[in-house]
Amino acid sequence: MQNQPSSDPSGHRGGADAVRALVADDDPSSRLFLVEALRSLGLDAQACHDGPSAIAMARQQAFDLLLLDCRMPGAGAEEVLSTLRRDPQARSTDCTAVATSAEMGLTERQRLLSAEFSEVLQKPCNLADLRRILALVQAGANAAPLLDDAQALATMGDADVVKAMRTLLRAELAALYQDLDELLEDTTVLAERLHRLRSSCGFCGAAALGVQATVLQRHLKLRHSGSLAPLSRFRRSLLATLEALDREAES
Repeated sequence: MQNQPSSDPSGHRGGADAVRALVADDDPSSRLFLVEALRSLGLDAQACHDGPSAIAMARQQAFDLLLLDCRMPGAGAEEVLSTLRRDPQARSTDCTAVATSAEMGLTERQRLLSAEFSEVLQKPCNLADLRRILALVQAGANAAPLLDDAQALATMGDADVVKAMRTLLRAELAALYQDLDELLEDTTVLAERLHRLRSSCGFCGAAALGVQATVLQRHLKLRHSGSLAPLSRFRRSLLATLEALDREAES
């Protein structure tokens, strides 16, 4: 498949170094807004209207960001992303993915964060929401807060529940840090621990660590064993998050 133009009426593109985004949404108004808003922020944005098209385009083109509607014809956001993550030959298998939905209950949000979505956006969203997503894509964990209270409250719905969940997260991180060197001898078990950790990070708003857990999990899955950079960044982020949780508990 060749580089396809968006189905929305606009001809301008970002520069050669622009972040490349794919918007997959069956609603024409949402699709148009997202594409034009992303382009106004300097992205090279393309669009499609259903799940199978999103899978085909993301397999054959290298996107930095996927914005996937949860309820598209043929395949929703979760099925699209699951298909791409299982395909190491897909050119966008390792990119940042964000789920979008006009209806977003706590249960659905939690499920999406437990999958490999970096963020969940409820439509209608605005430019501020998209700037935050773009910052996450461009700067990785450096753009994500150690503890995002707003995200945690949006996910759990109650400050006391967030506090209790963060207490559990603190214990989980301490145990993982102690076990990390041993777990490196069995990357399958480590990947399972990282999967559970990503859910905890999503619930607790531990955004930076969630990013690095996702990166390391994909690194292990694709067997990019030549580089230790993802492990090093994960270890630093884990320690920084532990320190942030300790500071919060003491305040």
